[in-house]
Formats: sequence, C-alpha cells, structure tokens
Amino acid sequence: MTASTTPGPIVFAPSSGQPRQLFILLHGGAASPEQLETLTQAVKLAFPQALVVLPYGTVAGKDGLYDWFEQEGLNEGNYVQRVQGALPPLVAYIQKIQAKYGLTGEHTALAGFDQGATIALEASLLQPNLAGRVLAFSGSYARLPGLAPAATTLHLLHGADDPLVPVADIRDIHSHIADLQGDATLDIASRVGHELHDALVRQAITRLQTCVPLRSWQEALSNLKKEAGDEEPDFDFLPGSDKPGPTLH
Repeated sequence: MTASTTPGPIVFAPSSGQPRQLFILLHGGAASPEQLETLTQAVKLAFPQALVVLPYGTVAGKDGLYDWFEQEGLNEGNYVQRVQGALPPLVAYIQKIQAKYGLTGEHTALAGFDQGATIALEASLLQPNLAGRVLAFSGSYARLPGLAPAATTLHLLHGADDPLVPVADIRDIHSHIADLQGDATLDIASRVGHELHDALVRQAITRLQTCVPLRSWQEALSNLKKEAGDEEPDFDFLPGSDKPGPTLH
C-alpha cells in the first residue's frame, strides 16, 4: 500500500478559535492511531487550543494495522535506510499543516510510541526546526545521532522492564545527547514494560507544562550576564537537560 491509499489522519481541532499548538501523534509498529487513545485524550484535556493530528503509517499490514516503513526483509543492514526513507513525506505533511495554520516548530510537538518514537526522533534531526518538543515513548533513534537537535527539547519516557528496547539503551542515549550539548529529559516508570502506560502519559503532560527548554534558559542567562556586566550568575542547575528524576511509580 502506498501513502496515497493510506486512510486520512484523525484530526481533533479546538472547539473554537484558531489552534495555538500542533501535536502530531505517531502510533507504533503494526498498529493504528487508536493505539494512542490515552495520550490523545490527555493532550486534548491539557491543551484545549491545540490541533491534534494522528496520521496512519504508510505501510499497510494485516487486519487494518500499519507501519511507518516496510517490515518484510527488514534487517540491521537496511533498517536505517528504511527509517530515513519514511521521513520526507511526514516532514512535508507537518510543514503543510504548520503553514496552513500559521504555526511554527516552536508551536509543534511530535510524540510517538515504539516505531513512532523512532520516526519522531529522526524527523527532528532531518528537519531541525520542525518541532520544539519530541516525546519518545518506548522508542529510540535508528542510530545514535552525531548532532543534537538545537531547536528541540527531547522527552524520553520509558518502562524500566521494557523487553524490546532495554532501558539501559535509553539511559545511554540520554547521556549521549547531554554530551552533544542537547536538551533532553529522561523519565523511567518502574514495573512497566513496552507499553504506553498511564504513568508515562501523565509525566509527558507534566514535562510539556513545566519543563523550560534549555535554549530559553541559555538565552535568559546570556541576557543576565550582559546586564551584570558579563559577571557569571550563580545558578545551581539548569532545567531541561538535568539528571533524570526518580522512577514514576
């Protein structure tokens, strides 16, 4: 099945007024947007003026389920190439929505579970100004990035008992992004496997509502230094790329 015959996205618009934020929610492998029902409802409740869009993956499987890239013959040798091949149509689609409603990457959040998390993370690398936030549930990069997305805050949300994507790998990614001077948070839910658990969804909303992007703090610090005659302000920490907090439950 090609992208042209994929079902149209599920879209939730604000009850009144123009959208102020854009959320693109990407389902996992061999799934559909309905998989993200809990996350969808949480986003709609927390951000009533947001436009929430749930596209279908462009590769059809059995029983009305979809993937973001071809699974037949998938192996380590072609995995990165197939992920990369799935990105341009999605990026173009998101940019089309942004242009239609006058929204920018700063107004946009990408969220994905499993395979959708990989697509969200990789899309923010392909197009650095695509989204101000990426929420990656139980997923990882196709390969470790050489650069951190300068305009994006990454929120990594993971189950401690995930059997498919080991939590140790996600810890390594978080450390790698920090080494690249990127902006990332990491939240781990104990006794949770490879699932879009309520505890992770709640923490994602909290991160969106309370986490100040590191780039905003850096700009504020720069302004303070100028006002103070280039003296170094005394701060104990910077939010955003801080150490991961305790497990969620």
